[in-house]
Amino acid sequence: MANPTALLETSLGNIKVELFMDKMPITAGNFVKLAKTGFYDGLHFHRVINGFMLQFGCPHSKDPQSPRAGTGDSPLGPLQDEHPADAKLSNEPGTLSMANTGRPNSGSCQFFINTVHNAYLDWFSPGPSKHPVFGKVTEGMDVVKKIESTRTDASDRPTTPVKMNKVTITE
Repeated sequence: MANPTALLETSLGNIKVELFMDKMPITAGNFVKLAKTGFYDGLHFHRVINGFMLQFGCPHSKDPQSPRAGTGDSPLGPLQDEHPADAKLSNEPGTLSMANTGRPNSGSCQFFINTVHNAYLDWFSPGPSKHPVFGKVTEGMDVVKKIESTRTDASDRPTTPVKMNKVTITE
């Protein structure tokens, strides 16, 4: 069975991603469940760092100026960390990775799109950062790059908000 895809319709263009349900069923499944409820629709990218990543998915980011953006959790609760031995997927450019607080089992609804190879964030790399990859951009890296080059403020928040209009899952 083929992995599901998601169409991320942003204010700067569309991004299509493959979700790795075959290798990361907990993490990818969580994203699918949230997307199907409309959870991500109308949120904004709240952290954009050129040469690193684009972070998204905080419920507080519905207001792009909210000082709480980046601190919100999923209505589904925190996720169990997923580190399967057969899914050593590295944080390469264009991959979707689960954001977390750095504590075990603290991922929920926020994720980031890597814009460079961030191998030190791999769950199987030495060190404290453990961010499992659960998808990859298949179309729209030009849109990812456009978002990445957006001007940001001192908090890495885009000065002109970048909105996720809609996320559609195709299975």
